[in-house]
Amino acid sequence: MTGIWGWLGGTPADGPGWLSALGGGAGAGDRRIADGAAVAGADGELVVGRLSGLLIACAGGPGLAEDGGETPVTLAELAAAYRRAGPELPDRLAGPFALAVLEPDTGRGLLAVDRMGVFDLAYAHTGGALLFGPRADALAADPRCRAEIDPQALYDYVHFHMIPRPDTAYRGVRRLLPGESLVLGPEGPRPRRYWLPSFQDAGRTPLGELEEEFCSGLRAAVARRARRGPVGTFLSGGTDSSTLTGLLGEITGEAPRAYSIGFDTPGYDELEYARIAARRFGARHREYIVTPADVAAAIPRIAAGFDQPYGNASAVPTYYCARLAAEDGITALIGGDGGDELFAGNARYAKQWVLSLYERIPAALRGGLIEPALHHLPGAGGIPPLRKLRNYVRQAALPVPERLQAYNLLAFLGPERVFTDDFLERVDTTRPLEMSRREYSLYRDFHPTNRLLALDMKFTLADDDLRKVCGASALAGVEARFPFLDEAVVALAARVPPGQKLRGTRLRHFFKRALRDYLPPETLAKEKHGFGLPFGVWLRQDPALRELAGDSLQTLRNREVIRSGIIDDLTGPRMDEHAAYFGTLVWVLMMLEQWYQTRTATTVPKPATVD
Repeated sequence: MTGIWGWLGGTPADGPGWLSALGGGAGAGDRRIADGAAVAGADGELVVGRLSGLLIACAGGPGLAEDGGETPVTLAELAAAYRRAGPELPDRLAGPFALAVLEPDTGRGLLAVDRMGVFDLAYAHTGGALLFGPRADALAADPRCRAEIDPQALYDYVHFHMIPRPDTAYRGVRRLLPGESLVLGPEGPRPRRYWLPSFQDAGRTPLGELEEEFCSGLRAAVARRARRGPVGTFLSGGTDSSTLTGLLGEITGEAPRAYSIGFDTPGYDELEYARIAARRFGARHREYIVTPADVAAAIPRIAAGFDQPYGNASAVPTYYCARLAAEDGITALIGGDGGDELFAGNARYAKQWVLSLYERIPAALRGGLIEPALHHLPGAGGIPPLRKLRNYVRQAALPVPERLQAYNLLAFLGPERVFTDDFLERVDTTRPLEMSRREYSLYRDFHPTNRLLALDMKFTLADDDLRKVCGASALAGVEARFPFLDEAVVALAARVPPGQKLRGTRLRHFFKRALRDYLPPETLAKEKHGFGLPFGVWLRQDPALRELAGDSLQTLRNREVIRSGIIDDLTGPRMDEHAAYFGTLVWVLMMLEQWYQTRTATTVPKPATVD
């Protein structure tokens, strides 16, 4: 795993400052770096060194924004840019990165991650020292920290199926938000969010020009991420992965290497779409059919590989897809993550547009006639059309982001039915919604569609999907790269009018229009799916998987976090009622217990060091 570790401050025994870098070729042995020297990883994505009193470590290979991020920065360029810009240095970088610049003599410096949150960096301020690194569990286990598990984080995990930044599973250990830096000084660390998504709701550029700019910009982004190889693509058969597979072949002049996952389960397997794209672009295409036995084998590995509880089941097929590529000697896979959040590709955006139509009815008519009539009309619940209309009005009457809670498992069941009374006394059950409200409020001046996209850039993309793809790929020894998150592509998407991204209920209108002559018709007409896992279905069919899940839930019962009643329901009648839906909660709770079982102090290998 490529990453940076270190500390600033502390006791004389600790030393005033220390940096370590893992990844590429920089992890071989314990080498002290002389002043002015640097260690760069073999893939060119890692630099760590000491220059003119500065300790500098940077992972990810960012470039300077002034030249479009074309060339990865050197140690000398980082030092010079920091001397000029100080805390504003991250504003001037482009591309994915994690950065630390320390001034041990003055106690000043900064930590930062990239705008979209591809890299993860945790930190803890304890005992007069600031500790930092890519894994929260390693910081929590450090003798200077020894952080305890945070009950609130566990509650948030069950709600979101992951722990959103800036929190971690541990008290006192935080993570940088996307586009955030931590400014270090004698007065203590100060978070600074140096970048937020910004949109032009009213289009100023002709759509034809935007389409050409998008296609050329995406092609350049793929080219930048194909420089160091061998490189392949995750190919689900959707619009994003198919486009990237085609572009990779054009850029390299070779048949692109593409990797896909399938399931021998009706309604989940989409390999035919991947095959259509592979044929269209002449890809060297490999497939792997994930089985229940594969899932059972991967569960403990994935639980241990992530630094805190992680409950997105599609991490399993992502892992097997990356492992398939690794067998071919592929060192990096290009993924289409970010396309949905930039160009309105999730089905819930269309659902929210339909619900928003209700807001066009005058408020007096809604509150004075429609809602009272539907709620108090005798027998309305037994008439299907009226029941459907009442459900529509009930959802539409809620503001966003409260309205999005309608799809949340924990909100549906109720916290009091899932968690024990003692546990609930230690947490704030309103916090997940407040986190969403706070993020959503940052974009109050933009169109509702763009506000939803910005909300998902944080919670769905940075906090969930990127963690999944990066984490699962790293377990297979493969790096994940994301062309859609290139600064130029993100900026272009922000200029597309919201009514062109989501045209009524038509998702990805601009995207599909721009690529209408490039992608196969079947791909353009395909509904979104991805690498979803049929866990709930398999749970009812496969005894070994059912035993693993059942044992995990029974052990979790003894931790006095989850009610025994819900565990009995999930291992009995609930699964018969709706296996796919309640199987999600089984997975989330099972992975919580698996994380508990694999949680040990993480030992950091001896890397190249600077002190």
